[in-house]
Amino acid sequence: MTILHLLIIALIQGVTEFLPISSSGHLILIPNLTGLQDQGQVIDVAAHLGTLVAVVLFFWTDVRIGLAGIPRMLTGRIDTPGSKLAFLLVLATIPVVLFGLALNLTGLSDLLRNTAVIGWTMLGFGIVLYWADQTGRTEKVDTDWSVKDAVKMGLWQAVALIPGTSRSGITITAGRLLGYSRHDAAKLSMLMSIPTIFASGTLLTAEVIQTADMAAARDGAIVAVMSCISALIALSLMMRLLRSTSFTPYVIYRIFLGVVLLVIAYQ
Repeated sequence: MTILHLLIIALIQGVTEFLPISSSGHLILIPNLTGLQDQGQVIDVAAHLGTLVAVVLFFWTDVRIGLAGIPRMLTGRIDTPGSKLAFLLVLATIPVVLFGLALNLTGLSDLLRNTAVIGWTMLGFGIVLYWADQTGRTEKVDTDWSVKDAVKMGLWQAVALIPGTSRSGITITAGRLLGYSRHDAAKLSMLMSIPTIFASGTLLTAEVIQTADMAAARDGAIVAVMSCISALIALSLMMRLLRSTSFTPYVIYRIFLGVVLLVIAYQ
């Protein structure tokens, strides 16, 4: 793969992973619409590793608290902010892991990777995000996160395995419907991405190790670094803007892209 191709993949993954516009959908569209070579699992894993590092760095204070609470959580003591956060993140991750395994075992994951599906999910869930953002109350902050809310957001997150849905978009939608402010709904969504990205990367690691070579490792390193940098920039800008703006600009983009994709798919 050329350096330009790798940079395009890294920038798209980094920018779209945490914005509510679907990173997986955009990555699938690259070969579908441009004719470029499909990047394959090695590059996918590298890109997600880069964004994982970015979100850990950005939310390091919360991540450190959660990591410190893991030993207490493992002994069944959910009595500190750290152990509570770790427990809720694990709880919210279970649905997406189970749904992901089901899709892979049945082969449905490959069937869903097409332009028409991405068009419909981009459009439909964009409208749902707009509705949730405009009608959702603002009565909770991230420290109010409960078992019930973690389970609900986790179930919504599982739907994001359908390409074009957007993991961040669907979990932010759930957060807004549950009464969290825009900023805190986005923060919870980003924290939920850490075990989710880690789990999906772990599932692919064995296969990647078997098929990777030195050239693939070099390409993966380039993509990981660039994805991390672009994700940090995009995440920083979005979290800052959410203190004063809504999700409407992202919704407009989703609706426009969804309509374009549907026109292309059904021509």
